[in-house]
Amino acid sequence: MVSLSHFLQLILGTVIALLPIINPLASAPVFMTITEGDDEAWRKKQAFRGVCYMSGILISFLVGGSFIMPFFGLSLPGLRIAGGLLICGIAFAMFAPPKDDREEETRRAEARAKRDVSFSPLAMPMLSGPGSIAVTIGFSSLATGWLDYVAIILGILIVAAISFVVLGLSSRLVRVIGANVMSGLTRIMAFLLLCIGIQFVVNGVVGVITEPSLLQTLRSVLHP
Repeated sequence: MVSLSHFLQLILGTVIALLPIINPLASAPVFMTITEGDDEAWRKKQAFRGVCYMSGILISFLVGGSFIMPFFGLSLPGLRIAGGLLICGIAFAMFAPPKDDREEETRRAEARAKRDVSFSPLAMPMLSGPGSIAVTIGFSSLATGWLDYVAIILGILIVAAISFVVLGLSSRLVRVIGANVMSGLTRIMAFLLLCIGIQFVVNGVVGVITEPSLLQTLRSVLHP
């Protein structure tokens, strides 16, 4: 039986791991751009649909993670190392200054031309991109029972609720907080994300080193 402390730790761990990656604060200005000209009611409707799609995508990968790993022959340590490197890459990209290139402007113009932006580009890839999907699959390896899955799903839903509130208030946040403060908050989240990514890599390396088959091989070599 799962203890209450373990249940709450899984919920909190999911929120702490996913929130910096999804980073609704960084998505707020982009969301304002791609919904330019729309009224507040439509923006909130788009934000609600977007976080619903995001939750569905992440929960699908959470449930499917236990099938994806054996199908492709993926080991848990390997998945953690790959996910950690990917998260670190995302964190370094968040530290970099924003690029104002023509390709990015073209993508935003295409998004503005769409009437419904809730699934693409809002849910995918802005909110549920490769990093959040990788972390979610990694969390599926921590689930040993249905209560663990419930805890992780609750964590995903909490992140979705936070994202909806931030996106729903995006016009006020951008106006009140300002670009400089939002940039600083993004870098703080990037540092936290970098720490999470490194910890994933460390856990993966420890898992490889402590692999029973590897230990048995080392024993046979050291003590023939």
